[in-house]
Amino acid sequence: MRTVGVEEELLLVDPETGEPRAQSAAVLARVAQDDADQDVFEKELHEQMLEFATHPQSSMESLRAEIVRCRKEAARHAGDIGCTVAALATSPLPVSPAIGLNRRYQWMADQYGIATREQLVMGCHVHVSVESDEEGVAVIDRLRPWLPVLTALSANSPFWQGKDTGYSSYRSRVWLRWPSAGPTEIFGSAERYHRLIADMVATGAILDDGMIYFGARLSQRYPTVELRVSDVCLHADTAVLIATLVRGLVETAAREWRAGREPLDPGVSLLRLADWQAARAGLTGELLHPATMRRMPAASVVRALLEHVEEALDGTGDLERARDACAGLLRDGNGARVQRELLERTGSLRDVVTECVRHTQA
Repeated sequence: MRTVGVEEELLLVDPETGEPRAQSAAVLARVAQDDADQDVFEKELHEQMLEFATHPQSSMESLRAEIVRCRKEAARHAGDIGCTVAALATSPLPVSPAIGLNRRYQWMADQYGIATREQLVMGCHVHVSVESDEEGVAVIDRLRPWLPVLTALSANSPFWQGKDTGYSSYRSRVWLRWPSAGPTEIFGSAERYHRLIADMVATGAILDDGMIYFGARLSQRYPTVELRVSDVCLHADTAVLIATLVRGLVETAAREWRAGREPLDPGVSLLRLADWQAARAGLTGELLHPATMRRMPAASVVRALLEHVEEALDGTGDLERARDACAGLLRDGNGARVQRELLERTGSLRDVVTECVRHTQA
């Protein structure tokens, strides 16, 4: 069974006002005193962010337990210095992002200017094990049309600098400001994949292969395919659903590759439109169906995704839980809908943040 790991980026906020706090260095200093968490928490581009990474897990029950534990530990460490964490993919309240002081982040600030300064966005990255780079690239080639559906399911960033953006996942729009982000063409082989990355680095527009921000890529550090299209999810159960679907997509794609089935190839231009549609609509409107690239109700496209990975999820015992979780999201809403409903009920973005702190640690 393929193992799965999740990286979540959390927003550090004041527990009373909900305003973002540039305290990651102080939080990580507290973490350094706790040997049990040394390999879990990491710094990120902005000082208002805190990242954690789970260990690889085979069962989704174990993965959920670790995500919940890491969120609670993040809140505990943050609480030691007077702040807390919220699983929000953008800050609902106005913020002036503070870039970390290390040399890499300063290079990015010099190279990309305001695009770097405005990248205070929090994502959920999912790693799934693969047997080789060749299998991994074959998987990436076959995942492409399905990635926007994951964005729609996870969408949790409707607000930006104190205003409603009109998008469900505005994080994904901000993320595309990086020159190496977005959909990719079909690679066809690991050799072509690695050659393209070498050519991209050689341009000097990016610093190294760690700045390859494709929606799906081979991990630098692990024998995994890493998917980076999801917002950090408000609820831990949604993060587990995304991880479940990603593992199902990876296994389904690998089986298609071994069976000699060619990947769907709608082209990068259509994939960019599918990305935009998912970011705009989330689960409240229509998405582009991966097989036809035509609009269909979001619920129909989510059902198509479940049907696509049905055999793989059945094999791991995750099918019924994934169906139930998708039905719950379609009924109750993703993080974007929850945030908007909170604002409608309370009239206060501060209350949106403080209530989302509670959801994060539930």
